Amino acid sequence: MGAQNSTPQEAPKEKKLKPCCACPETKKLRDACIIEKGEENCKDLIEAHRECMRKHGFKV
Repeated sequence: MGAQNSTPQEAPKEKKLKPCCACPETKKLRDACIIEKGEENCKDLIEAHRECMRKHGFKV
């Protein structure tokens, strides 16, 4: 039997950001607006959050 390592070697990766943790500033503003004014009145903040998410590599 060989002394081969059974776990694959992974190249060091950049820390992956989870969607829930990305863009907290735009998320907070978006959520507060939706709660207070309703989704239909917060289109600009919703789009700003989506744009921020896209910049972090999320497909929204």
